[in-house]
Amino acid sequence: MSEIAASDAPLHQPSAKEVRLVIAASSAGTVFEWYDFFIYGTLAAIIGKAFFPADNETLQLLLVWAGFAVGFGFRPLGAILFGFLGDKLGRKYTFLVTVTLMGVATAGVGLIPSAATIGLAAPAIVIFLRILQGLALGGEYGGAAIYVAEHAPPEKRGFYTSFIQASVVGGFVLSIVVVLACRALIPEDAFNEWGWRIPFLLSLILLGISLWMRLKLSESPVFKAMKESGEMAGNPFVESFTYPGNKKRIFVALFGITGILTTIWYTAFFSGMSFLRGPMKMDPALVEMVMLIAGGLAMVFYVLVGKWSDRVGRKLPIVVGAVATLALLFPIFWGIGALANPGLAQSAREAPVVVNGTDCTYDPFASQQKSECGRLLGDLTSFGISYEIADGGSSATGLAIGNRSHDYEGMADADRKVAVQTWLEAAGYDFSIQRPPFANLVGIVALLLGCGILSALTYGSVAALLAEMFPPQIRYSSMSIPYHIGAGYLGGFLPLIAGYIVATTGDPYSGLWYTWGIVAFGLVVAWWGIHGGPPRDFTPSDDAPPVSPSTP
Repeated sequence: MSEIAASDAPLHQPSAKEVRLVIAASSAGTVFEWYDFFIYGTLAAIIGKAFFPADNETLQLLLVWAGFAVGFGFRPLGAILFGFLGDKLGRKYTFLVTVTLMGVATAGVGLIPSAATIGLAAPAIVIFLRILQGLALGGEYGGAAIYVAEHAPPEKRGFYTSFIQASVVGGFVLSIVVVLACRALIPEDAFNEWGWRIPFLLSLILLGISLWMRLKLSESPVFKAMKESGEMAGNPFVESFTYPGNKKRIFVALFGITGILTTIWYTAFFSGMSFLRGPMKMDPALVEMVMLIAGGLAMVFYVLVGKWSDRVGRKLPIVVGAVATLALLFPIFWGIGALANPGLAQSAREAPVVVNGTDCTYDPFASQQKSECGRLLGDLTSFGISYEIADGGSSATGLAIGNRSHDYEGMADADRKVAVQTWLEAAGYDFSIQRPPFANLVGIVALLLGCGILSALTYGSVAALLAEMFPPQIRYSSMSIPYHIGAGYLGGFLPLIAGYIVATTGDPYSGLWYTWGIVAFGLVVAWWGIHGGPPRDFTPSDDAPPVSPSTP
């Protein structure tokens, strides 16, 4: 292992103008790159029909989320590759490469012919491009966060880097804005047929803007000082795991920081959007509008939390946010459900659904269920209806809705789903598109904003915290690896895992237990592993006292 020591060379102090350009260029690039990644999730329903057609609607959506997860699954590899390059070649040029790769891969999704045209080649190409996106994103966040952190004065590091976190939400918001604009300008049939490709192709324009801004930047002063003094790491990846104390820091960064923030983030925005569109059957245009408003408002809180962390330290906001999430997560979603589709909750209370039959198991990934009872559960799941399975059910497959029983056995595939819907509607279940009144929409926005604030508490100060946790010579690699393992697997697989839990239990709220469990474990790790008190720069000892704010 090469010797890693802090440089005594004086650092170039960027001017206020330079810092503003650094924040603007890094944040804009982050917005554009996350836009590229999130446009896939925003258009999940249409992408499923174009590239992953299936007779089983639940399977189709899960295949889309599986494709979404694949991109996240490759983020750690991107973190290793681009983290190595960032620590060896520099911060600036590395994230110029990542943003270019992301823009090209995203535009490529908009050019792929549908599965109806080229068959299985279509989903295969989509998966390949998602892999490229995951590799690019694995290098982007670490580069942007470190670049801003190494330009920022220590006493404002949380505030300046919080714009990177807000930019992640900005990418999600921008994806919704573009989709809404395209829907407004293109007739619905045309948008579903070909107009959905435009948001993907727009990434080429965003790529050009991002490259133009980032090419104006100079290299990080910390990296330049290390290079001039000859203190570069020999192998940043290896030294990330051999530097004294770094294994503990990586463990804490993975579970106590990233595990918390990423599951809360994806629950707040993607689970919220999927929940409203799916089980609550809310008008998709209204869903996009309320997510846009809630997300836009939430961006402010990421900056406020980052600034607050400069005074109280990085640990307190994360712990407060995690504790609040454990207490409020289920009540918030119960409230959203009650406001979005109050009739559904009322029908479930007045006419609960109980399923009878043998081999009552449902496999969301199977195109054809093994038993009639499994097919019945699949029908109920596709309608977003909660159900219970009767203990010691009879051999005949059927369901009871309230005080009425219905025989399901022996029905033809073409008839059974229509029959189930007819029975449910007769019991008071409403399957029409929901357009809640204005007061309810305001309440939904407020609750989604509450989720956004929980995310801000656990995310707003993270770029500063991760930059301060690791040695400068291996900082890009050391913070990127745990961050993207956590974000890639714990967060990126959340829509798929939560969707699977919902599909197999019949409870639209059951997927939240995944988030609750990850946050609960992460809270223990954060409480144990994150230093409390004022912010501090990296020091070789985990137990070193806080440094003076003037220390570079």
